[in-house]
Amino acid sequence: MLRYTVAAFVACCVLSCTTMPQEARSGDKDGLGKDYRTFHADGEIAYGEIGDSYTADLVMYLAGNQFMVMEELIQDFQAKNSEIKTVYVETIPPGQILKGQILNQGEINGQKTAQNPDIYASVNLGHLKQLKKAEIMDEYMVYIHNKLELMIAEGNPKNIVGIKDLGRDDLLQSHPNPLTEGIFKFYGAEMLKEAGLFENVTGGAECKSCWAVEGKTWFTSRHHRETPQRIEDGEADVGIVWTTEVVHAKAEGRKIDGVAIPAPENKQDKVNYAIGTLKTGRNQESAEIFLDYLRTDAAQGIYEKYGFVRASAEELALKPIP
Repeated sequence: MLRYTVAAFVACCVLSCTTMPQEARSGDKDGLGKDYRTFHADGEIAYGEIGDSYTADLVMYLAGNQFMVMEELIQDFQAKNSEIKTVYVETIPPGQILKGQILNQGEINGQKTAQNPDIYASVNLGHLKQLKKAEIMDEYMVYIHNKLELMIAEGNPKNIVGIKDLGRDDLLQSHPNPLTEGIFKFYGAEMLKEAGLFENVTGGAECKSCWAVEGKTWFTSRHHRETPQRIEDGEADVGIVWTTEVVHAKAEGRKIDGVAIPAPENKQDKVNYAIGTLKTGRNQESAEIFLDYLRTDAAQGIYEKYGFVRASAEELALKPIP
């Protein structure tokens, strides 16, 4: 089991000279293993302990693009709710979670993972509607917002100024795949279609970890891990990401910059993060406590610090899944 104490975490932050808390590194280049974390009330973090999905005091399967917030958020939550000793958090594409872990028994690294998390969150309300149809979720709330941005290399060596540049033939591109990444399936693809660039950029391909257009456009498996790495390795010049991922990469000191996309093209009016508790979850009370915490100024402020947009009081109220 790989764990990091608070002291080690602080030392890591000092050495890396970042202004935001960093995830303690598990030693791999792409951050694999960081998508499955168990937070302990004493400040320790265990990576890749999939069995904790069956035993933790609170189990949450969340849309992966908020991975950078989790350390600060969960540590603050546990500091205020010390009775919740262990919180297991998974941050991978929500469609993958829904189809391969909740509606069907799934495995991670050869280990079965619990089908009954206490909380599930997605950037697609349609996912929650499927859970309602399966009679395991009734209510939801919108708790944050995000927007699309272009991730580029530090200093913008290719002089990329906006989404129209994605039509250029001299750019290597790295985008989320349309199969499991909601950012592209529901928002990026729509943005490209509206700009008249969809066929040019994607070739109409539907795959992941593949060349959508050979030698031009790569579709990732998990874009928030792969796109910044591909850009730093010289394997890509640009990629569609969330604004929050640019903020996170720059905070880590990575050789990354961003090109803002103006509204409404950036989809900020449509990107709603929806969350709810599962009726099959083991820890109903802990789940309700966490939803209450998300409504606090402290929780909203932490998300905002990482580039997310706060939800309104009306959005933070529970409502029936339509």
